[in-house]
Amino acid sequence: MSLSAQLQNKQIVILGVGITGLACVRFLHQQGLSFTVNDSRANAIDSAKFQQDYPNVQLILGDWNVEVLKQAHVIIASPGIDLNSTAIAPHISENCQVWGDVELFFQVINDLQISVPTLAVTGSNGKSTVVSLLAHIAEKSDLNIALAGNIGKPIMDLLADVNAIAALDCLILELSSFQLETLHSMKACGATILNVSDDHLDRHKTLANYQKIKQSIYQQACTIVVNRDDKLTQPLSNVNEQVLDTKQQTVSFGSNKPLAGQFGLVEINRQLHLSQGEKSLIKVTDLPLAGIHNALNCLAALALGQSAGWQLNAMVNALASFTGLAHRCQHVATNDGVLWINDSKATNVGATLAAIEGLAKTKTKQQQFILIAGGEGKGADFSPLQPAIAQSVDLLITLGKDGDKIALLSNKNKQVNSLEQAVDLASEQVKQGDIVLLSPACASLDMFKNFAQRGDVFMQAVQQLPQRRLAHE
Repeated sequence: MSLSAQLQNKQIVILGVGITGLACVRFLHQQGLSFTVNDSRANAIDSAKFQQDYPNVQLILGDWNVEVLKQAHVIIASPGIDLNSTAIAPHISENCQVWGDVELFFQVINDLQISVPTLAVTGSNGKSTVVSLLAHIAEKSDLNIALAGNIGKPIMDLLADVNAIAALDCLILELSSFQLETLHSMKACGATILNVSDDHLDRHKTLANYQKIKQSIYQQACTIVVNRDDKLTQPLSNVNEQVLDTKQQTVSFGSNKPLAGQFGLVEINRQLHLSQGEKSLIKVTDLPLAGIHNALNCLAALALGQSAGWQLNAMVNALASFTGLAHRCQHVATNDGVLWINDSKATNVGATLAAIEGLAKTKTKQQQFILIAGGEGKGADFSPLQPAIAQSVDLLITLGKDGDKIALLSNKNKQVNSLEQAVDLASEQVKQGDIVLLSPACASLDMFKNFAQRGDVFMQAVQQLPQRRLAHE
C-alpha cells in the first residue's frame, strides 16, 4: 500500500503555516488528502485567501487546538515549533506519528523507491557555508543537484516533479537541530556534524540533549564525517537507543596533520595547506574565505564530496572560485587597506569564537585586531570568548542589549550605541593591514530586523567612512 493510501483515512494535522507549512499544504492538497492546519498565531496568514485556495482544508489560527492535537494520527510540524512545549506535548497521542517536512519528503521518496544520493550537513555553525560550497563544487563539475532543508527552496516543493528528483546526481541538505528532531528515514551517502556549541538551549535545555539530537544524523548515513577538533562531534555509542552501524565508514577533518585518508592542515615552507594524509591539496591563502574555521569548512566539504564519489582534484579546483555567503566572514570592499569583515551571521558564541580563532591564526604580530560584538544574547554564557579575546583582540567594541556583558570580557573595551559609532571608533584606531571584525555572538533583533540587515548596516557604515570623515572636517 502506498504512503498516500496509508494516509487516506488518517487525521493529519499540519502545525505551522509559514513557508514550510505551506509547502506541506500544497503537497497534501495535490495528493487529495484531508488534513487540518493549526497555527498559534492569529495573523499567521491571510485566512480568506487560504480558504479560497484550499476550501476543503480546516484552518485554525490563534492557539494550538487541543482537540485537533488529541485526535491526530499524523502531525507534520514546522521546525520552528517546539513539540515539547506544555501547550502541545501533553496532547499528542502515543500512537501519533510526528514528522517534519524533511521526514515527510523521505517517507514519500522511499515509498516511491526513488534513491537520491544525499549529503547532509548539520552543526552549530558553518552549515550554510558548507552546503553552498558543496553546491558550488557540484556546479563546477556539471552535476545536477538540489539544495534544500534549512536553505534554498522548501524540500516538499521538490516533489512537484518526481522525475526531476529521480534524475538528481545529489541532494544537498542543511539540517538544523529542529529538523533532526523529527527525522529518521533519511538514507544519506555522507553526513557531518561540523561542530557543537551552546545554541538553542532555550528549546533543547541542555548541551547534552542538543548534542544527542545533532548526532541522530549519524544513524542515517553510510559515511560519517567528524571534526577531530570538536569532541562533541565524535560519535556517541548510543544515540536515540540506536547503536552506530559498524559498517559505516568514518572520515575526519581537523586543523592538525591528518593520518592517511583523513583531511587536515599541514605546514609546507611556512605556509598552511589543506591536505589529505600527507598530500597537499591547496594553500590556505589561495582560499577566498577568511580564517582557519573556513579552511575546516572546506575540508568538511571535500570529505563529504568524496563520500558521494566526487573527484578530489575537481573539488579542490572549485574551492578557489567560491566567494562565500553574505554576512559570513565576508570581506567588505574598501580602499583603505584595512581588512573589514562582516560576520553578522555569528549569532551565537561558538560562531564568534570560531571567527576570532580562525582569523587570529592567519594574522601577523604587526596586525591589530578589533572585534565589534553585542546584541540580544538569548541567555548565552559569553565566558568562553574571554581567552580568545585576551589572546588575540586588541580592542573590543560592544553595543546592543547585552553589549555590557560582553564588555566585561576585556579591560580593553569601548561601548557604543550604534554600528556607525562602532565603525567610526574602529577607523580611528586602525592602520593599513589591520583587521576589524563584526562578529556579534548575539541575535540582532534588539536593534535590527535580522542579521542580514545588521550586516548591511555595517558594510554601508564602512563604505561611507570617507564621506563621514569629510562631513566632520
